[in-house]
Amino acid sequence: MAANSQNGKTYNLGHPTYYINRELGLLEFQQRVLEEAQDASNPLLERLKFLSIVDSNMDEFFMVRVGGLTMQKEAGVVKLSIDGKTPAEQLAAIRKVAQKLLRNTRDFWAQELKPALDEAGIHILEYQDLSSKEKENIDAYFEEGIFPVLTPLAVGPGHPFPHISNLSLNLAILIRDQDGQEHFARVKVPASLPRLLPVKRSSGSVRKDGTVPHNHYFVWIEQVIAANLKSLFPGMEIVSAHPFHVTRNADFEIQELEADDLLETMTEGVRQRRFGTVVRLAVPEEMPELMLDLLIQNLEMDANDIYLLNSPLELGDLMQLYSIDRYDLKFKPFIPSTPPALQFTGKDGTLFTAIRRGNIFLHHPYDSFDPVVNFLNLAARDPNVLAIKQTLYRVGKNSPVVRSLLNARREHGKQVAALVELKARFDEESNISWARLLEEEGVHVTYGLLGLKTHSKITLVVRKEGDNIRRYIHLGTGNYNHVTANIYEDIGMFTVDEDIGADATDLFNYLTGYSAKTDFRKLLVAPINLRDRIESMIRREIANQKKGKESRLILKMNALTDKGIIKLLYEASSAGVPVDLIVRGICCLRPGIKGISENIRVVSVVGRFLEHSRIYYFHNAGKPEIYMGSADMMPRNLDKRVEVLYPVTDPDAIADIRANVLDVYLTDGLKARWMQSDGNYERPKSNGKGDPLAVQSWLIQRHQTMGEN
Repeated sequence: MAANSQNGKTYNLGHPTYYINRELGLLEFQQRVLEEAQDASNPLLERLKFLSIVDSNMDEFFMVRVGGLTMQKEAGVVKLSIDGKTPAEQLAAIRKVAQKLLRNTRDFWAQELKPALDEAGIHILEYQDLSSKEKENIDAYFEEGIFPVLTPLAVGPGHPFPHISNLSLNLAILIRDQDGQEHFARVKVPASLPRLLPVKRSSGSVRKDGTVPHNHYFVWIEQVIAANLKSLFPGMEIVSAHPFHVTRNADFEIQELEADDLLETMTEGVRQRRFGTVVRLAVPEEMPELMLDLLIQNLEMDANDIYLLNSPLELGDLMQLYSIDRYDLKFKPFIPSTPPALQFTGKDGTLFTAIRRGNIFLHHPYDSFDPVVNFLNLAARDPNVLAIKQTLYRVGKNSPVVRSLLNARREHGKQVAALVELKARFDEESNISWARLLEEEGVHVTYGLLGLKTHSKITLVVRKEGDNIRRYIHLGTGNYNHVTANIYEDIGMFTVDEDIGADATDLFNYLTGYSAKTDFRKLLVAPINLRDRIESMIRREIANQKKGKESRLILKMNALTDKGIIKLLYEASSAGVPVDLIVRGICCLRPGIKGISENIRVVSVVGRFLEHSRIYYFHNAGKPEIYMGSADMMPRNLDKRVEVLYPVTDPDAIADIRANVLDVYLTDGLKARWMQSDGNYERPKSNGKGDPLAVQSWLIQRHQTMGEN
């Protein structure tokens, strides 16, 4: 039992009262994303995108978080959550909050966003509201482009209930034969076809600014299929048809100890994901009870996992509309800048020269990701480069990063080693494909350590320079993914620091070979020394505060769920250390509790970009230290993954990150949401001193100005 004494009172810092449930915290984050959709100051198609993201995030939440809790409940697990709830109690609490959130998203769509789209010339029509000519055109498209793809499946003697795949949208159909007998059938809405079918496109009316935007008209594909069911069941009477959407448990665990071939085991695991237990069935409120009972029985699911929602059942597909060529309805585009240290001309070697001059930081997406790709391309063709080693977690499709590794091996015969994390959830298929391709080209491919995901972001280039060997390193907080680098906020660093280079070599040897290494020179590596070093630096702030020295903690991360770290932060607050936590998503710590956390502030920023960087600032009595990297303060990151935090050692860089990154987040008066002790979030109060600052917009402007100079 962890205890803390303050003003004569003793507090049990391990008591569940002082913690927020992880799952409910994640749902609270989805509410903050929904607020971005509801924010009328955001461009209309951006609001649509945020709404789509909420629904897609909820799909993943049910597949992973609810799926995992369901397995625990069925297995009789009695381990309590950080706030003292059993799996069954958590599931009950989740249902209540999730049902409300999902209903709110549909209400917002119907009452606000859809009418706003209509006004802007983007119309989502109901099939029954189409004109005769429009119905004729869309029905003709059905016969030609949809009907051949559909497979009607009857249910009855000789026709067992079909498997309903994960995340599939379906129609439950009641038909009556010529003898008056009623039968159940199912038709799956093809995922290979657009969910929103274009009806027509017209020129529209002249706007005040003189432009003539096109009007776009769409109709939901499931409504078109439902209106044409007679083509699928000729001679039958269609009594009723209702959509339903199934979500299955995707939280499968690979038994690595029993896997002779991890690549093949992961491939099979991905295949099995579509057969998991049903954890959510979304149906329209008007679905007949008899039909609903039939689904419950045949899906072998808990009736508590039914979600009655207004149509459309699945809003994630609204992202399709974001591709419409209406830039007036989107965020103003900007060109990522290039740091002054990399603004050079000359021969290929100048990139290496620039890195030798000093550490170079890239703050994405404000800074371009191109230097990272150029670094790899240069390393691939430079005759003096002897080896390239890299960790790959989520690289995406058509990756220029992986292409550089392939080119280094195929065209230039370099020694190339890639650690491909096959267990990166929902990126397994892409990573499996890349791993096979890399292996075919002779790249040394490994899949990490037994029982640990490799989540670190690091590249090592070994180069011969005269009679010496020099190591060039890139370290990051985000994945080597050229697409997400444009929408995820992350920070990377190029360096030739000899200690970091030696650490990088030791790290790759640890990942690819056998090693009992217990420490590193400068890098913090989980699960080896990262937790201990973070905890010791928090304790140092506590000790400094008690000695009357300056103390301060500013920690930016995606999630804070680790109980040990939270207890230490409570101790720091109780000792008087000012603690600012910039936590994008889940925060299980409760701020503002008298005697425990009254010196802790927690802020979350959602906004245009996905806040993804992890930055840990320790004031250290006026000699501040900053570490950045891949690790959040979660048990899985600290104990069950290979993570890397790298130090910022240059005093000017430390001062810049403090003043022009961390402090700006803490002064955001527009997009910030401040956490209350009950777990709810509130908008910042106006200070009455002019327009409030939005950190992401401020950073765009700052980097544009720096690029121009």
